[in-house]
Amino acid sequence: MALNNVRRVAIVGFSNSISNLISNKSDYVQECRTLFTGGPPSHSTSRYQFSVCSAHGPVSRVVSANSGDDSGKDHQEFQKWHNGGGTFHNSACVDPTALIEIGAIVHSKSVVGANVHIGSGSIIGPTVTIGQSTKIGYNVSLRFGFFVDEHGDMVKKLQILKANIGNQVEIGANTCVDRGSWRDTIIGDHSKIDNLVQIGHNVVIGKNCMLCGQVGIAGSVTIGDYVTLGGRVAVCDHVSIVSKVRLAANSCVTKDINEPGDYGGFPAIPIHEWRRQVATHRRALKFSPSTY
Repeated sequence: MALNNVRRVAIVGFSNSISNLISNKSDYVQECRTLFTGGPPSHSTSRYQFSVCSAHGPVSRVVSANSGDDSGKDHQEFQKWHNGGGTFHNSACVDPTALIEIGAIVHSKSVVGANVHIGSGSIIGPTVTIGQSTKIGYNVSLRFGFFVDEHGDMVKKLQILKANIGNQVEIGANTCVDRGSWRDTIIGDHSKIDNLVQIGHNVVIGKNCMLCGQVGIAGSVTIGDYVTLGGRVAVCDHVSIVSKVRLAANSCVTKDINEPGDYGGFPAIPIHEWRRQVATHRRALKFSPSTY
């Protein structure tokens, strides 16, 4: 039964390790089946395999048709990408020069620009736009959100808006970018995002920004151009940061920053004030009786 479930996912060209991973996650398989077929499968199905020729070259496809439904109806809408062996939805618009590595998935109505590189294990959610020459690292997720239902349970909620990734953007491994809920999530051209970064829903990041490792940006934050966030910087929700701001590592932005410059500390304040506070604190500890 598990083998039949894997076959119905119809992702041709996956390695055995990927197939085993999917087969061990029955919930994921059931969710995919419900999403792409509109309901649970019928046991009386037949399978057809053929090739589709397009501007991207020959593409192998497998479709399943219910014997009681319209004959030949295509229930499996994913195809193997010719450059890298990844998988894309047939409603996605992928430039022929894009590289989608094996294990990466591009979902429905997404747009992938020229010379984009999507690393293995990355998930590009529905209606995501990725500009040209952008590099997406390994295991990156451009995804949906969650909400608490009437029973107090955390439930997935598909966001209705988009995530737009600009041109010449680089996104490091294990980074998550959440789609928009009331406005599109946007990452501006030429911005560079390190590994292990979280970018929340509705975040707008300007051009030529740099986000170092383990930065966390909460939802609905607006960041201007040429902003640099040091390692492990945290930005609270609904905060705005003006252009040409630099934040020291481990800083936390709790309110709007309206003047360009360097900032640091928790909460983040102008860097000279933060350094003065640190120096004063050290002097106080040095000249006060030891309490340790």
